[in-house]
Amino acid sequence: MSFKFQVVAALLGATLVGTAAQAQENVVKFGITRYGTHSKTTGVVGIGVPPGADASTGDATTVIGVYERLIRPNVGVELVLGVPPKITGTATGSVAFLGEVLSARNVAPTVLFNYHFGEAADAVRPYVGVGVNYTRFTSIKSKLAPQVQMSDSVGLAVQAGVDYWFNKQWGMFASIASLQVKSDLVAAGSTVIQTTIDFRPIVYSAGLSFRF
Repeated sequence: MSFKFQVVAALLGATLVGTAAQAQENVVKFGITRYGTHSKTTGVVGIGVPPGADASTGDATTVIGVYERLIRPNVGVELVLGVPPKITGTATGSVAFLGEVLSARNVAPTVLFNYHFGEAADAVRPYVGVGVNYTRFTSIKSKLAPQVQMSDSVGLAVQAGVDYWFNKQWGMFASIASLQVKSDLVAAGSTVIQTTIDFRPIVYSAGLSFRF
């Protein structure tokens, strides 16, 4: 187990100690997310691929749903799910003339352990979180090859946000998150093309909240 996942596991264990005696609260959120990929690759290589071939990925917007269980007044466990956004890949470098060469959707459930500042009755409550993101790529298509595979990814996730409550039940939220997402791509057609994509996404989210 890597050091970063040992840290996450330690934080989880620390937050769960003594929670049975604490008041618990549920929060659900629905909102819009802007997924900025900020990707880099190791370069595109393969037989017949000219030197300097590369690719970049585009950003995407989607809808997310969030469920958080407050296990202490200041500590919550959060699950984030979204409608899988469509990520496109465009050829760059010596093969830029090819244009868009790849599309895929990413299913990316994320579990976060949040710390909320202030008191439960406060209208404005900033929070920070750390957790784990799992990303799986589906509906992968390329005009360059009939068979394309992208490996799954597990990485660290961190976020910062703020809740604003209109009353005891309804409010709104805004957050920014950074994820570690890396995938090995192999495309097989008349030749085999390979690259590793380091997405480094920054995710901006905002929407409505309901607690019960």
